[in-house]
Amino acid sequence: MIRHPLLFGCALALPLTLCAQQASVQVQQPDLQGSRQLESLTATSVVRDYLQSWKAFRAALDRNAPRLLDQAFVGTARTKLSDTIAEQNKLGIHTHYVDRAHRLQIVFYSPDGLSIQLVDHVTYDEQVMQGNTVLAMQPIHARCLVVLTPSQTSWQVRIFQATAE
Repeated sequence: MIRHPLLFGCALALPLTLCAQQASVQVQQPDLQGSRQLESLTATSVVRDYLQSWKAFRAALDRNAPRLLDQAFVGTARTKLSDTIAEQNKLGIHTHYVDRAHRLQIVFYSPDGLSIQLVDHVTYDEQVMQGNTVLAMQPIHARCLVVLTPSQTSWQVRIFQATAE
């Protein structure tokens, strides 16, 4: 049985011609509940780095190469994605993802500045492949709860939990 990698293990490409298409991104005003003030530069960096993590996610699951996760994912998210890639390898499959739309909102910024939580209502296409053969294809609408933590040069995804909408 093939498990849905995003919902199974994660905390995220069709053929390259389709990957060139940019996903639409809508960033809503932060809705911070009792946390510290969020500077616009921080919010911009978090959104940029989160969207970059999708590129790493797509490449890693398409190529079954966990090393491609290293710059964007740490902790639980990194471990679960690596486990998903290992499972794909055992099954002889790989997965293409194309993210179509993101609707992002930052909902928490920790008082110490060491974590930011955002919610992403995302639409993407998933294609499970064995070699060049498509085994399954489906559009997905999911609500992703994401926690990012700062590294020396960027924000990295530490927790990534997705539920179908």
